[in-house]
Amino acid sequence: NAAVILPYSLKRRTVVLVKQLRYPAFVNGYDELMIEAVAGLLDDESPENRIRAEAEEEAGYRLHDVRKIFEAFMSPGSVTEKLHFFVAEYEPEMKIGDGGGLADEGEDIEVIEPTIDEALAMIADGRIVDGKTIMLLQYAALNIFK
Repeated sequence: NAAVILPYSLKRRTVVLVKQLRYPAFVNGYDELMIEAVAGLLDDESPENRIRAEAEEEAGYRLHDVRKIFEAFMSPGSVTEKLHFFVAEYEPEMKIGDGGGLADEGEDIEVIEPTIDEALAMIADGRIVDGKTIMLLQYAALNIFK
């Protein structure tokens, strides 16, 4: 099981996403870096603790008020994984590092900060094709950035 989070700034109308190579997608013909929400496996941690650590490791943000919004099975016909979905508001002063992931885990992650409108346009034009990220961005469009 895993957790995923969408950090957002209401004031600036931005979200924090990451870009990285996803080998299974590459093997299936997707040769671009995958644009995604910050996510990670639970590794015997609580979903909230794990997603806070992932936000620091991947995006460089120490998030305060992490809020769980729902859980979902992403592909229940083929895998057992359940995702715990979170959102959290962020401010520039919460940035504690560059992010980028953990080198010892083979992570090479780029942090991006599009506006919500730019992120939604990335879904429409095919630059964002990751299901969990699409779900979080649509949730944010309907419930946060009204």
